[in-house]
Amino acid sequence: MSNDQKVAIVTGASQGIGAELVKGYREKGFRVVGTSRSIKPSEDPDLVTVAGDIADPTTAARVVAEALERFGRVDTLVNNAGVFIAKPFTEYTAEDFATMLGVNLHGFFHVSQAAAEAMAKQGSGHIVTITTTLVDHPMAEVPSVLASLTKGGLNAATRSLAIEYASKGVRVNAVSPGIIKTPLHPAEAHETLAGLHPVGRMGETSDIVDAVLYLESAGFVTGEILHVDGGQSAGR
Repeated sequence: MSNDQKVAIVTGASQGIGAELVKGYREKGFRVVGTSRSIKPSEDPDLVTVAGDIADPTTAARVVAEALERFGRVDTLVNNAGVFIAKPFTEYTAEDFATMLGVNLHGFFHVSQAAAEAMAKQGSGHIVTITTTLVDHPMAEVPSVLASLTKGGLNAATRSLAIEYASKGVRVNAVSPGIIKTPLHPAEAHETLAGLHPVGRMGETSDIVDAVLYLESAGFVTGEILHVDGGQSAGR
C-alpha cells in the first residue's frame, strides 16, 4: 500500500465536531484514524477506528500505532476529545475534577507525545487542539473554572510546542470555539445560548471544521489560537 497519502488522527471522533472532522479530512483525501470510547467499526478501508478512552495511555499508544502500521505515517493530529462540565466552582466534585483532567489533559499529553515523535521522525506534521473561548472570555452565565483550568493549559501548551517543534517541521495550533450546536446542548437552550454570542447565533460544527482545515493548509501559521466564537473573545 502506498504511504504517500496523508494521514490524520482525530480524537473524540464518534459524534459532533469529531465526526464532522473525520468527514472533512476524508473529503480532502486524507486517510483517517478516528478514536472515541463509543466509535463503531469502519467499512471504509481508508478510515480506521479505535475504540477506547483517550485518557488511558494505552489507547493513545494504540491510535498512533494503528496509523503507522496501517498507513505508514502521521501527518495531522486533531485533539478534539474533551469534557465540559459547567458548575459553580464549589459544586465541582473530585470525580468531575478527575474526569476533566483525564480527558482534557492526560488525553492530550499521551496522544500528542506519541504523534509528535512520529512527526519529528518524518520531518513534518501538524497538531491541532480544540479548546474553548471561555479561557479568554469567562461568562457569569456559564460557570466553567475547570474548563478554563484544563483548556487554558492547552492553549499555553500549543504555543510552547509550536516553538519547540518549529525547527522539526511540525506546526502546532489550536481552535478556540464558542458554543457549538451539538447534541450536548438541548434544542430548548439554543435561543439562550445563541444570545451569548455577539453575532446572535450558536456556532455550527462546520464552522470548526472549516477552521481546522484552514489551519491544515496554512503552512506559515504555527502557535496560533484561532478563535471561532461569534465575536465572544472580542467583547460584548
